[in-house]
Parts: sequence; structure tokens; C-alpha cells
Amino acid sequence: MTSRLSHPLQQEEEQLKKACSITRTRRGGPGGQHRNKVETAIVITHNDSGISAQAGEERSQHANLTTAIARLKVNLAIGVRSDPLPTAPSELWNSRVKNRRIAVSVHHADYPLILTEAFDALASNENDIVATAAFLGLSTSQLIKFFKGNPQAFDHVQRIRSAHGLGPLK
Repeated sequence: MTSRLSHPLQQEEEQLKKACSITRTRRGGPGGQHRNKVETAIVITHNDSGISAQAGEERSQHANLTTAIARLKVNLAIGVRSDPLPTAPSELWNSRVKNRRIAVSVHHADYPLILTEAFDALASNENDIVATAAFLGLSTSQLIKFFKGNPQAFDHVQRIRSAHGLGPLK
């Protein structure tokens, strides 16, 4: 019997890459004499969800792949909900919360999973930011600050709230 992962970000990075289509392409950007001659830009698409990310700002295809994967992880955290939604915060989440404050950098490897958990909690609490903060053991202002730490995530929260007739967060 195989166990089903509840979110693509719970896979190892190699498994995640295998679940994606990777396209190499030419893009504008740095490169001097190699500009528009070498396919260094990367577009990566998660096959199951259709969510994608891209990077082309570096000369190195490897550096662009690394950047594109990091962006894809954030996009998956925002765009894919776990099934089933969690009924309690994870050990990872709890390890990052002290005194109703969360500590994680947007550049840390754990950030996409933690962001996923915050969006899952928001979904399971019917987009109620106060109930979500309480569920996650945070103050409401800390949860809002956490979402604001990533403009893409904060914009998504605002769109969710608007779609459900809720006022914007400040």
C-alpha cells in the first residue's frame, strides 16, 4: 500500500523535479555576446497542477534552474491546498513559533512548506484571518506580517478575501 502525500512540496526535490516539465529557452537579460544565442532561461511547470515558474536573469542555466525551482515552490505553496487540510499545526510550524511570533526567512528552505501550511490553515478556517492566527498559535498581526513578507502571497490573500466578500488587510 502506498501512502499519498498531501501536497507536492512534501516530496523530495528530485521527486518534485520529476513531476515537472522543464523547458530551456532564450530570454533577454545578461549575457553579453551570448545573449539570445544560448538557452539559459528556464520555465518549469508542475504537471499535475499546471503551476509554473521561470527564471532567466542569470547567465548560467544551472543558476536559473535553481531560481525557477525556488519560485515554483512558492507558487505551489500559494496555489495548491493540501488534501486533507490539516487539523493542527505541524511540528515544523510549531518549531518556528515562539511567543505568538513566527520566525522564518523567505529565503529559508522551509519557507515554502510553512507558507503552504499558513494557506491551508486559512482555507480550513474559511479565510478568517483571526481564527487562522489563533489556530496557528500566532497573533493576528504576526500572521498578516508573515503574509506581507512575500508580496505574491499577500496579494493572493487579498484576492481570496475579496472573492469571499471580506475587506482587505492593511
